[in-house]
Amino acid sequence: MTNHGTNAPTDQQNPGTLFLVATPIGNLEDMSFRAIRHLKEVDYIAAEDTRHTIKLLNHFEISKRMVSYHEHNKMEKGPEIIRDIQSGLNVALVTDAGTPGISDPGEDLVRLCHTHGVTVTSIPGPAALINALILSGKPTRRFAFEGFLPMNKKDRRQRLEVLSSETRTFILYEAPHKLKTTLNDLAKALGEERAITLTRELTKKFEEIQNMTISEAIAYYKVTDPRGEYALVIEGVSEDAVKENEKALFEALSLEDHMDHYLKQGHSKKEAIKLIAKDRDKPKRDIYDYFNK
Repeated sequence: MTNHGTNAPTDQQNPGTLFLVATPIGNLEDMSFRAIRHLKEVDYIAAEDTRHTIKLLNHFEISKRMVSYHEHNKMEKGPEIIRDIQSGLNVALVTDAGTPGISDPGEDLVRLCHTHGVTVTSIPGPAALINALILSGKPTRRFAFEGFLPMNKKDRRQRLEVLSSETRTFILYEAPHKLKTTLNDLAKALGEERAITLTRELTKKFEEIQNMTISEAIAYYKVTDPRGEYALVIEGVSEDAVKENEKALFEALSLEDHMDHYLKQGHSKKEAIKLIAKDRDKPKRDIYDYFNK
């Protein structure tokens, strides 16, 4: 079991700690005192983009060695960072903005920590997905974070197909130059009238929260250039609608094909009859009689 202590000594007999340090997503005043202290105290900082992080460090007068850790060098750098921590060094991991490990290679480094018994802890702070969600006015009790949609067309289509029946509120990230394409893909998969909240420039001077339908968003961005990084909060489909869609799909099958569907899954004929009756909202006796006439 990993020990989550936060004050590991830095010597050869006592391995160090990986600190996941959240940084502002826009407004620098959101930087916590604890985050500043740990960035000053660690032996070095692993940053997604050192050119970006140096601006943050300079603002808070933090002078600290940095190494680059990102998607393209994580396979090489991850094990090096683990060895440093095992040798007694304390290391801070930061992303360009927000909380490390969310839609970035930080999750791979944390996994390595657990694999090698290395202590990891977090210095909590801003996360764009949570800010977007709470500002949207959409249901927050149950939600799903999807990050960026896949770039591959087939994978993207399959992911959107799954999301079309998602009943929870879900959040996507999108870059400004890809927003229009994503909105059009969402319209095809979810329907043009699905409610969406588009958030951009969160915590900054020109923060913007727009509640509209997907079709309204498409129309808006035909005459407006997308700017800034977006977090899209999309209303889930109602459970009643999901049930109706499933019922319609099954009713489009013949009873024989419906039976075959469940038999191929390993169900017995008796079990399949129960499931078919439920799918079609029919009395079980009717389905039984059909297959035993």
